Amino acid sequence: MSGSTIIPWVVGNWKMNPMQANSQQLIQDLKQQLKQNPISEQQCRIGIAPISIALLSVQQQLLDASCEILSVAQDLSRIAGTGAYTGEVSAELLKDSHIDYVLIGHSERREIFGDNVNVIQEKVKNALNAEMKIIYCVGESLEQREAGQAEQVVLQQICDIAALVKAEQWNNIIVAYEPIWAIGTGKTASPEDAQTMHAKIREGLSQITPLGAEIAILYGGSVKPENAAELAACADINGALVGGASLNAESFYQIAQAFAKSK
Repeated sequence: MSGSTIIPWVVGNWKMNPMQANSQQLIQDLKQQLKQNPISEQQCRIGIAPISIALLSVQQQLLDASCEILSVAQDLSRIAGTGAYTGEVSAELLKDSHIDYVLIGHSERREIFGDNVNVIQEKVKNALNAEMKIIYCVGESLEQREAGQAEQVVLQQICDIAALVKAEQWNNIIVAYEPIWAIGTGKTASPEDAQTMHAKIREGLSQITPLGAEIAILYGGSVKPENAAELAACADINGALVGGASLNAESFYQIAQAFAKSK
């Protein structure tokens, strides 16, 4: 089942980068690229996930962009609401600041910061209860892929949240497939391998919800201008979650343009 009619998404995950002055310049450069060569929202949806202390300033700076660029939180708290939780930012606080999108389950959160299944489930539940939209990250390690467990691992990660998502809430889910071995390494799954996994994810989603054919599935893992068009041509790859290349406005724009032209 193909997701070829889905409007693509290209989201830049800045991770723990950059410094404030560089952030401001990066946004200015991206807006200039889009002003010179527009990409409509019907061609490709664009988002930026900056560090938490820059979310509101980036959001403000994006208001006068020539097309809508969404501000995306990189994470949120497993704790809901407000209270005595030093260092935490809840779904409700994000929503109150008009941040409607959030990444959950990124491999760096899982691997480095101990976001296990229970933590991820709490975050998903909180985001959905606050009526946020989730970019839910899944992916296998090199060891799991070499052991032939890649599909099993990724589909299990989908199943980990399935019971938490009400029938109508699947409209608020975007899936991002990021093979862990390709994140920040310069290695990329071949378009054929990526498409195979995306098709398997779509098959799994379609068994869970009638909306499975409509859910955007993004590819992440060293996406760059040189491989974007080839990835974008795959029927079930509906966009990209971009790491390092999103810290260069021209590179990020070229990736968005590749997906805008492909569908």
